[in-house]
Amino acid sequence: MKSLIAILGLFFAFNITAQVDAKAGKTLFRNYCAQCHNKDMKTAMTGPALGGAQERWGDDEALYSWIRNSQAMIAAGHPRAVELWNEWKPTVMTAYPDLTDDQIGSVLAYVAGTADGTLNPKPVGGLVDVLVKEESSSNFWYWILFALLVGLSLTLLRVIGNLDQLNAEKEGKSYKRKSLIQSITSSGLVSILIFALVLLAGYTTVNNAMNLGRQQGYQPDQPIAFSHATHAGLHKIDCQYCHDGARRSKHAVIPATNTCMNCHSAIKVGSQYGTAELSKIYASSGWDPNTGTYIEGYDDMAEEDIKAIFTKWITENYKDEKEVDVLDESAMEEIEGQWNNIVTSLTNEQKKTVQGPIEWTRVHNLPDHVYFNHAQHVTAGKVECQTCHGAVEEMDVLKQDAPLSMGWCINCHRQTEVQFNENDYYKDYAKYHEEIQSGERDKVTVADIGGLECQKCHY
Repeated sequence: MKSLIAILGLFFAFNITAQVDAKAGKTLFRNYCAQCHNKDMKTAMTGPALGGAQERWGDDEALYSWIRNSQAMIAAGHPRAVELWNEWKPTVMTAYPDLTDDQIGSVLAYVAGTADGTLNPKPVGGLVDVLVKEESSSNFWYWILFALLVGLSLTLLRVIGNLDQLNAEKEGKSYKRKSLIQSITSSGLVSILIFALVLLAGYTTVNNAMNLGRQQGYQPDQPIAFSHATHAGLHKIDCQYCHDGARRSKHAVIPATNTCMNCHSAIKVGSQYGTAELSKIYASSGWDPNTGTYIEGYDDMAEEDIKAIFTKWITENYKDEKEVDVLDESAMEEIEGQWNNIVTSLTNEQKKTVQGPIEWTRVHNLPDHVYFNHAQHVTAGKVECQTCHGAVEEMDVLKQDAPLSMGWCINCHRQTEVQFNENDYYKDYAKYHEEIQSGERDKVTVADIGGLECQKCHY
């Protein structure tokens, strides 16, 4: 319920005069609402579903007040505020007293547009599928070509044998036709085969060198069993809520634990792993789930003291889950095992303490000589995350979906149509806009605007 900004606005007709912008509302929604409210605007998540909010409130002015300070309205006894509190307590919606009418209105416009389908994103993923199929198809035709060349070579051997026989008969000489084995093992053919093998070996070496560092399908285990299928799939959390650098910088960034804590200070027990994985986040950041506060002097705390805090937390939850008061030997072993897993996941040869950042295993990694800017693609190009990363919302364990090779990128630039409409980034391309309006061209690709120039990615 942390940002019931989102409960705000489905089908919202403003009674407060404001300059609204659905595009700005999308960014505001991601920053303030997406961690608790489903981005489909129709189903509940940590906070309530957003549909029919205006009808339920029936008072636009009260709705704005609720967004800015929900607890004050509850304390004042506002009927709708009290009703929501009784339904969702003890989860408290964060107050946003500094949001202007324009900002709130923009969020509402985005929510309404998403709910009625006018702002739905275009389907993604098709280009990746096409490129993968093209690569598989190319390999098939290489084998067909190889079989044809072998057949042609055998045919030529037979033709040469026939010509030699005719020539010998013409000169009155005896001629003994060579067998297929003799023809195949002749010095001339062996020399040709050796030359072909050298070429093949060179091609294979160069090709493998080009593939060095590529890791399509790479799916390493992580220190924490984080499921994208649960967060991005089941709960519909927007990719850019956690990876907020994707829209504004070169790097998408791996979120720090304080991003996790936006939700998990309230959601303390995981639906899939119970306390086993969430306790790692708490131990990394120094948050005591027993008291709901950060631990003072945590960086200097001894491991035994940290262990006492988290084994207490794990024990109490185990008792509640199993509905027991006394723990047997197997229960004690499970609790001790969870603590040992925390230590194993958060420490290594270089990092000796559980305190401090989580050291995730990197999955996607381009060569150092390649420049790639997420903001250029996400914000300017309007490229959906799944285009390069695949159906992340279906992955329990993240993997590299695309090859991320130079050829893959170039093919994408050749085929991808630039979204010129209502995109201020491309408004300076007057020539292309005029050609589209006149019907002279029907689209502009990334290649048309310089997307194949070497210095775009290598400089």
